[in-house]
Amino acid sequence: MNTVLVSLLVNSGILLALGAALYAAPSPLLNPHAVPFGVRVPPDKADAPEVSEQRRRYRALLLPATLIVTVAALAVGAVLNSVAVGGVAAVVLCVIAATLWLSAHRALARAKERGNWYEHVRQGVVMDTSLRTDPVRLPWAWTIPSFVVIAVTAVAGAIVYPRLPEVLALPERSSSGTVYREITTTFWTAYSLVFAQILLTAAVIGTVAAVLRARADLDVSRPRSSAAQHRRYLGLTARSLLGVAALLNLMLLGLSGMMWSDSRSGAVLSLVIGVPTLAALAVSVPLVRMGPGGSRPALESGDGPSGTGGSGGSDEGTGLVPRDDDRHWYGAGTVYVNADDPAILVPRRVGMGWTVNVGNPRFLIISAAVLAIAAGATVVSAAVR
Repeated sequence: MNTVLVSLLVNSGILLALGAALYAAPSPLLNPHAVPFGVRVPPDKADAPEVSEQRRRYRALLLPATLIVTVAALAVGAVLNSVAVGGVAAVVLCVIAATLWLSAHRALARAKERGNWYEHVRQGVVMDTSLRTDPVRLPWAWTIPSFVVIAVTAVAGAIVYPRLPEVLALPERSSSGTVYREITTTFWTAYSLVFAQILLTAAVIGTVAAVLRARADLDVSRPRSSAAQHRRYLGLTARSLLGVAALLNLMLLGLSGMMWSDSRSGAVLSLVIGVPTLAALAVSVPLVRMGPGGSRPALESGDGPSGTGGSGGSDEGTGLVPRDDDRHWYGAGTVYVNADDPAILVPRRVGMGWTVNVGNPRFLIISAAVLAIAAGATVVSAAVR
C-alpha cells in the first residue's frame, strides 16, 4: 500500500477518534453530575441554562477546530509522508480542548458566584464507616487469568530460549514508519516482556487495593442507597481492572511470540494488539454505564441527584447537598490539593475514576521514593552500558 495513503489513514484515524473523545468529554455521562466542567454546583443547578450554554459553546468551537486541525495535518502529512504529524496535531487539538474547558470552567465559577447558588442550601458531608470495618475485598480469583498468562509466557520462553538467535529485532515507530532495532540476546532481553507482565500485574493489583480503600464520594441526600451503589461500583471496578490486566498480559504474550520468532507481519501485529485492546474497551463499558462512582442506577430508578428519595424508596432524602469544596481544586477541576485531607486517592471531578491528593504528605513521600528509585535505575543502566 502507498505509504502516503497509509500516513493519511493513520493521521485521520487518530485525530477523528481523539476529536470524538474530546467532543464527548463534557457529557454528564462521563463526569459527576453536579460537577460540570470541574465546578461544584448544587444538584438542582447541574442542568441550569448556564451549564447547558457552556456545553454548547465548548462543542460548537471544538468541532470546527477538529476539522481544521485534521485537514491541516493530512495536508502536511501528505507532503512530509510522516505519521508523526498526527501526533503533533493531536497535541494541538488537546491544547485547544483544554483552553475551551478552562474557559467554560471560569465562566461557570463566575456564574455560581454571581448567582449565590449555595446561599439557600444546606451543605453536608457523609461517610460510610463500614467501608473501613467491612471493606470490599480484593477479588483474588480475578487475578488467576493474569498469572496463568504469565506462566504460559515464561514456559514458552524457556522452551524457545536455547534456540534464539544471537540478536533480537525489536520494532519501533519512527517518523519514517516502523524500524527494527537489534539487541543482543540475553536472558534479560529475551524475557523483557515477561518482566513487563509481572510489573503490570503487580501495578494493577496495587491500584485495585488502593481504589478499594479510597475515599467514597457519597450522595449526602441519600446516604444509604448511595453507599450500596458505591460498593457495587467498587466490585465492578476491581473486576474490570483485573480483567483488563489479563488482556494486556495476553497482548504481551503475543508480542513475546513475535519477538522470539522474529515475525514482522503487520497483520499479525495488528491482531496481537488490536484484539486485546478492543476486548479491554468492551470490559470497560459496564463502568461507563454505571457512571462516576456508580451513580447511574440511582438516576435510572427515578432517584434524582436532588435526593428526593432512595433507591427503591429505602432511603429518605436528607435535604442536604454536597459541600462546596472548589477551593481545594485547581487546573479547572483536575488537580486536588488538600493537606488536611488524610485521603491519598479521591474521586475525580473531571472524568471517571480517582485522582491523587497532591497535598497529602504521604503521597509526596511515595512520589519522592519512586522518583529516586527511577533515577537510580537510570544511572545504573547507563553505567552498565
